[in-house]
Amino acid sequence: MQTIGDRLEEARKKKGISIREAAESTKIRGDYLTKFESNQFDIGLTEIYVRGFLRAYATFLKLPAEKIINDYASLGHETPKTRQPSREVYGRMDLSIASADERDDSSEPTPRAAAPQSQRASRSAPLSHGTALDPALVFKVAKIAGFVVGAAILVWIGLTVFGGKGGPDAPAKSTASTPAIQTAAEPTATFIASDAVEIKVVQKSDGAILYAGFLARGESRPVPKRGALLITASKGENLTVEVNGKRYPMPFSGHDRAELP
Repeated sequence: MQTIGDRLEEARKKKGISIREAAESTKIRGDYLTKFESNQFDIGLTEIYVRGFLRAYATFLKLPAEKIINDYASLGHETPKTRQPSREVYGRMDLSIASADERDDSSEPTPRAAAPQSQRASRSAPLSHGTALDPALVFKVAKIAGFVVGAAILVWIGLTVFGGKGGPDAPAKSTASTPAIQTAAEPTATFIASDAVEIKVVQKSDGAILYAGFLARGESRPVPKRGALLITASKGENLTVEVNGKRYPMPFSGHDRAELP
């Protein structure tokens, strides 16, 4: 039976590309890819990054990524756990660069990504970004929101159709007495990857990790906005944040962190 490294190496050679070419295409360091093909997965990064890089490389080589990850897990590597965020939403939606003093938060530091850090861009630019939530939680929240909106529409129709009906002696109803129905959507920030990038989103108030993982090119991840967020990206130039329908690039290049108040 072929090992994970044998399958990766065989698939790469069938494509007729070198390690360097594969690294340029996947944005993953060449020495990491070499270790993967040698079945060496201890590359000095946390499990979530190893799995993300391994999945991205398998996808690039057109191998079954889930099968590769399952085989990797069978070697005794545990699946990293992420704390689930609460649903309370507070705070403004402006994003600014984190100060040096604010970097002493309770979360663990995110390992640096594969490519070397480039010169950082000016930190005066506005920034907003979306996360990434568990798909099951996003679906559940969307289902509840849909139910609330549907119920509100039914009540409004009932008041419109039947509220004005009555006998000739029925007193006129004051429009001021009709209760107002309001629905509020949960504010979110959506992270969009223009190319492969590792991100980590932390709730500043309590250090809860809202999302930590790998985003492939074109992938997006929404995260509920519940106060100030600390956002770390391995390649700031590959990450865009969307808030209230507007998109902003990260105010830095390479590996750094920004704050969303």
